[in-house]
Amino acid sequence: MAKQTSSLGLFALSLSLTAVTVSAAELTDLQKERLNNPVFQSSLEFLKSPVPAVDSAAASEAEMKPYTEKIPGTEVVFKMVPIKGGKFLMGSPEDEEGRKADEGPQQEVEVKPFWMEEHETTWKEFEQFALKMLRNNINVEKSAQAKLADAIASPTPPYNISSISHDNAGKPGFPASGMTTYAAQIYCKWLTAQTGRYYRLPTEAEWEYACRAGSTDAFSFGNDAADIDGHAWWFDNSDGESKKVKQKKPNAWGLYDMHGNVAEWVLEQHSLETYKNRKPDAFGQPIKRPAGTGFGQIARGGHCEDDEETDLRSARRLYAVPDWKKQDPMFPQSIWWVTDAAFVGFRVVRPLEPPATEEEAKLYEADPQIWIDYTELNQRE
Repeated sequence: MAKQTSSLGLFALSLSLTAVTVSAAELTDLQKERLNNPVFQSSLEFLKSPVPAVDSAAASEAEMKPYTEKIPGTEVVFKMVPIKGGKFLMGSPEDEEGRKADEGPQQEVEVKPFWMEEHETTWKEFEQFALKMLRNNINVEKSAQAKLADAIASPTPPYNISSISHDNAGKPGFPASGMTTYAAQIYCKWLTAQTGRYYRLPTEAEWEYACRAGSTDAFSFGNDAADIDGHAWWFDNSDGESKKVKQKKPNAWGLYDMHGNVAEWVLEQHSLETYKNRKPDAFGQPIKRPAGTGFGQIARGGHCEDDEETDLRSARRLYAVPDWKKQDPMFPQSIWWVTDAAFVGFRVVRPLEPPATEEEAKLYEADPQIWIDYTELNQRE
């Protein structure tokens, strides 16, 4: 990874070291230098001057409307769909075909209103942050917000971009894939800095609630797996490769590709007994937030390489395992990419009410310790 000193110089920021999990006395000079990067700031600092976007503001659930977000300085746009708050039964019943032990017991969960990206985050969206060498649309004169966003550390080029993208990297309309949860979370912070609106990954509960779209069946469209081809890309109709977004039928709430294509990262670390040990009112936030670059981070929805229809069910919980990085030749292994998981991507959400405090925001954002630990081992940084 190229050292980020030059981009840090774009927008020097003061930082309260209380925002990280180590004291200033324990930091090396190199670490202190890197802590000037806004990746270590609370995203709440970026919300003071939002970039105008028609229908993006709402003071209540009743005022929420669909809106189109345009990434500042580019022609890249994506649509955000309002999802009303409500209660639903999370998990799967014991008699559901294909059910796994970690999907229950079912819990009634209440979800607050939020917007969700209409489709999986595409390469054209993600590359504005992560693959800057592929950019075609760069501001000549950048705003202060754009400079701030560009100062956020971006990923190294992946070891093999073709292998993590099904050869689709850079192609319009294809879902971004092969990134770690950490990379997806830092993208969300970058997008928040760019727009002045609070974007993050969904919680497990938010994702499943949005996927179901009011359904209590195995899929958002019912229980008949024979109908899967009309709603999802999976191995039998995709040859194991991701396809352009929005080619299949949306669910009842207007969300595309919630089943299949690429699985989607959510804000939770896997446990076999999550539902058993968790109180229903605690599903609104990730209790055990993703560890970033280790294993066990959860992705939802199934994917194009799944060869069983039941793996695309609304309740299915896929989680990262060591084989997802078995071809990573680096030491330490990348905090940005999973070399053997071209089938995992993400989509963003925006809660109607952003976190009220920095402490609350930390529950949804990448742990700064991940970057500190990585740079301590990787002196190439």
